[in-house]
Amino acid sequence: MSQAMDRKVVWITGASSGIGLALTKCYLDDGWKVLASARKQGELEPLLDKHQHLTFIPFDITDDSQMDSVRDTLSSYSAHLDCAVLNAGTCEYLDMTDTDPDWKMMDRIMSVNFIGLVNSVEVCLPLLKKSSRSHLVGVSSQAVQAAFPQAEAYGASKAAIRYFLSSLRMDLKQFNVDVTCLLPGFVDTPLTQKNTFSMPFLMSPDDAAKRMFSALESRPFEYAFPKRLTAMLWAGRHFPKLWLSMLAPKNK
Repeated sequence: MSQAMDRKVVWITGASSGIGLALTKCYLDDGWKVLASARKQGELEPLLDKHQHLTFIPFDITDDSQMDSVRDTLSSYSAHLDCAVLNAGTCEYLDMTDTDPDWKMMDRIMSVNFIGLVNSVEVCLPLLKKSSRSHLVGVSSQAVQAAFPQAEAYGASKAAIRYFLSSLRMDLKQFNVDVTCLLPGFVDTPLTQKNTFSMPFLMSPDDAAKRMFSALESRPFEYAFPKRLTAMLWAGRHFPKLWLSMLAPKNK
């Protein structure tokens, strides 16, 4: 069998920057054929000239009208998928000190982070089912482990992802599709660079991607990292009054 036929195939969303871009590099370095999606090429552009096994497939995960064409395009490059890493997402914060809080933010964040991931599953699942034992990976967040101020929209969307993947794992076992939920901590990306608060144990995208890639080899149900942040959030979850007193904005 030729090397080309042996090459495993992964689809990565949100691949134009941050974690998605770093994961794309990890899979390429490991010899995978990578189908990379985002709304625009972004930082993927220089990689496309260097790697013959990297293909860019534009996809706005919130646009239902693109789903059929993206599925067809994926199928034109590969008859199956060995893995799909659904990483695309966004973040905004709800400011309760505003006299007119932006409640529509909930719609925007859920549309991208949760419904966008569901759309991506709908697109790739037929190709995952065609592999003998495939792997579906979704990126949630350590934010689901304990409550954070102003994170109502972001945290809720990531919690929805976590439950959705947990339930999907049950239903996809019969098709030999393994499901993993990734819960990264703070990663230095264009999104987090807008944050004005302290981000403990901040990691580079390359560090985060290497940890994810290594962990996915064993196909865990969940992988939360870094462990120091996991421990801190465990304390916040089990001592909620203390957590509230530490993080909640003070009375004005």
